[in-house]
Amino acid sequence: MSDVKKMYINGEWVPSISGETRNSINPANGEVLAAVAEGAEADVDTAVIAAKEAFYEGPWGSTPAQERAALLFKLADLIDANGAELTELETRDNGKPLREAEYDVADAAACFRYYAGLCTKPMGQTYEVADPMQAMTVREPIGVAGLIVPWNYPLLMGTWKIAPALAAGNSIVFKPSEITPLSAVRLFELIEEAGFPKGSANLVMGAGAAVGARMAEHMDIDKIAFTGGTATGRKIMTAATGNLKKISLELGGKSPCVVFEDADMDAAVDWALFAIFANQGQVCSAGSRLLLQESIHDEFVEKLVGRTKKIKVAPGDAEGVEMAAMVSEAHMEKVLRYIEIGKAEGATLQCGGVRLMEDGLDKGFFIAPTIFTDTTPEMRIVKEEIFGPVLAVQKFTDDADAVKLANDSIYGLAGGVFSENGTRALNFIKKLRAGITWINCYHPTYSEAPWGGYKQSGIGRDLGTYGFDEYTEVKQININLDPGPIGWFEG
Repeated sequence: MSDVKKMYINGEWVPSISGETRNSINPANGEVLAAVAEGAEADVDTAVIAAKEAFYEGPWGSTPAQERAALLFKLADLIDANGAELTELETRDNGKPLREAEYDVADAAACFRYYAGLCTKPMGQTYEVADPMQAMTVREPIGVAGLIVPWNYPLLMGTWKIAPALAAGNSIVFKPSEITPLSAVRLFELIEEAGFPKGSANLVMGAGAAVGARMAEHMDIDKIAFTGGTATGRKIMTAATGNLKKISLELGGKSPCVVFEDADMDAAVDWALFAIFANQGQVCSAGSRLLLQESIHDEFVEKLVGRTKKIKVAPGDAEGVEMAAMVSEAHMEKVLRYIEIGKAEGATLQCGGVRLMEDGLDKGFFIAPTIFTDTTPEMRIVKEEIFGPVLAVQKFTDDADAVKLANDSIYGLAGGVFSENGTRALNFIKKLRAGITWINCYHPTYSEAPWGGYKQSGIGRDLGTYGFDEYTEVKQININLDPGPIGWFEG
């Protein structure tokens, strides 16, 4: 085990004030990867003081957009230069396959470049109003932004918030998941190497109940951005009312993947596998509900189950691995409990449903990819977010029934539809109450396009210009081009 990984506050690497640490565990074998500083409320307070000073009194608050862009471009280059190391860290700390971690690292660099380019682009409007006035708007940074991200995409989810927040000129206090902090530590080492001013970017690690809760309620944090579970999102929303801070929340999902009878079946099977089993199903937008038209249900399920049984489950760095470990033992146990719930509710287990213990997997946290059929809308495995490799298959009769079933959820994050009839597919998507949608594919994500959901899947958007706007305030400026008295009062 290496030395304790420290937090980064005000340009310095520091232990937690309490001296407490937490072990980071490799989910593929249960081994301790590193001891990590375990922060608490006092550490957040220290970081916020540094961030506030950097924004209001230090150089960061007055750093021109061109200089912010240069720093972000340099950081992107450093991510590329250290890509192999970051990829290995993600796989060891999170458990995901190397090939998925490689995509995440490349996407992170691309995201920093996107926002580096965006922050120097036009950001305001001018208005033709009554003479002699000129009216305009400008976008300005909000101030101190608190950023909280989950464990399923540690580096990439962090980037989705850090890049636009810094590009817009905010100072940040960043909290990674306490389960997967290692790539965040390395990222902040690269932030330091890139030359960001002290206090502009601060890293505080620790449990959500302590660090995250303090960030949400802190009176000197002006903006909170959170990705994670809906229950936690509600708590953050409540805590944020203390100073009415700006909030953006990207929360849970139970997203439908809908296949009509006129779809290319083999292609739809392939995408349906990717929709639910990529990243071990630990994806907020996972296609965890598969809706099949009755006429193709049996044939589709037969093909899907056949291919699912061939998925290679192994440690993330194993040759040919297709699905790897769950992020932690506790999360594995949660998913296994949902599988037992599904069986108890009367759903038919078509494959999987067990912890994998053979071939050296007994020390890690592996679950066989799992498919349930004969489900009904009221079942918990259909209604609740499992966040694992568990697919619930539903039948529908016609287009109207498909829309009704797809929208029968408290969530509205994502959804996909497969049909060779473009009109049918687009009509379905227009009726789907979800923020991220796909036709004849599932999961493609782009830094240029907004990411977020309807209903209880959240508030606001990450990525694209929408994600940048989340970290800005709009200021109206009115200029009198003919200065002089207004003459409103005669005296």
